[in-house]
Amino acid sequence: MRKSIRPPSRGSIFRDWVYAALGAAMSLPPLTVAVLFAPPRWPAGLRVLGFVLAFAVVTVAMGAPLTARRASVRLANGLLGAALPAPVDTMGRHWVNRLRTSVWLVPHMALGGVVTAISCSAAFGVVAFPSVWLGGEERMAVFGLSLRIGEGWRGAWALLPAVGCLALAVAVTLGGAAVLRPLAPVFLGHRPGERLAAAEAQMNLLAQRNRLAQELHDSIGHTLTASTIQAAVAAELMSTDPAGARRALNSIEETSRAAMDDLDHVLEMLREERPSTSPRSTLADLGPLVEGVRGTGAELAVEVRGDLARVPATVSREAYRVVQEGLTNALRHGGKAGIRLRTTVRDGWLEVELTNPVGAGTPGRQRPGGHGVRGIEDRVRLLRGETHAGVVDTDGGDAEEARWRLMVRIPLRSVS
Repeated sequence: MRKSIRPPSRGSIFRDWVYAALGAAMSLPPLTVAVLFAPPRWPAGLRVLGFVLAFAVVTVAMGAPLTARRASVRLANGLLGAALPAPVDTMGRHWVNRLRTSVWLVPHMALGGVVTAISCSAAFGVVAFPSVWLGGEERMAVFGLSLRIGEGWRGAWALLPAVGCLALAVAVTLGGAAVLRPLAPVFLGHRPGERLAAAEAQMNLLAQRNRLAQELHDSIGHTLTASTIQAAVAAELMSTDPAGARRALNSIEETSRAAMDDLDHVLEMLREERPSTSPRSTLADLGPLVEGVRGTGAELAVEVRGDLARVPATVSREAYRVVQEGLTNALRHGGKAGIRLRTTVRDGWLEVELTNPVGAGTPGRQRPGGHGVRGIEDRVRLLRGETHAGVVDTDGGDAEEARWRLMVRIPLRSVS
């Protein structure tokens, strides 16, 4: 409300006038064609019909392209001070918006022509009255009327109509903008279908951002865990096995560089706000991941049953992230010995089982509330899968032999 009653500034008046002038300029093509299609030799009724039809056809053609609607929205926002959302693709319903854009052009062109004509005439009066008086002329013709100005101070009254002409130009400009401004949302705003499409686009963008954040968490978390373990290994081997320490440091360098590449890639996508077209890791890329874990000195046994090529791409990508997060948790909480990974494809399901000894100082792993396990559960839930995580006892029941087990089952096809 405050914005609507705020006194207009010189900049806003100028923008309003420019917007009206653009409307007047856009009226030239349809008016020209309409006059050509209404020759004077035709009867009056036929001339009116031809003029109206030609004007309507050209106006609809001008408002039909999607670029015309986008340009109309940008102009209304930039010059008229409207707050219109950008046009949205509504799955083949463009014809409705094309018609709405064409209808919007009619008041824009009509009021723009009126405002431009009156304001230009008023501007002429602003200059003409003082010029005649200062030039020493005693009379001037205005709209067919002869006015006596007078000499010297007796002609100073000519300043009053000049001020009146200026006020008229400002009032007409503001009045035209005041009429067009509430009409803009009616014809250029979103209809229910566009609002729904805009909401879906926003949801997709948020989902994309959440996915990128989860992937960045998985990648950086895995890298930091592996680098910490490798740094500890390098410190232990520095005096006894310099070559082994050098290999550990080289592995830290490689994993850190890969993490930086992932970070740069994600930040670039977030800046551009567009989906990534780069290929994402799948179960086919487990080899480098496994070698990276083994490079930390961890004992990792891997077993693959079934054909991983049968796994759909979406499931394969999410399963890779599940394995990456699971291995990160194993290195972080369970030590480097006795890690086992088994992937199985059978009966329309993908099963991923990851076990490792429970560390002596990690009783909290019995509570699957950490960000890692919660992220795995979120991924699997979206794919209609199942997640089981917790401590399992061995056959002997020895507490020292207890193992942490992560079991994930994901259907290869959607299940109801």
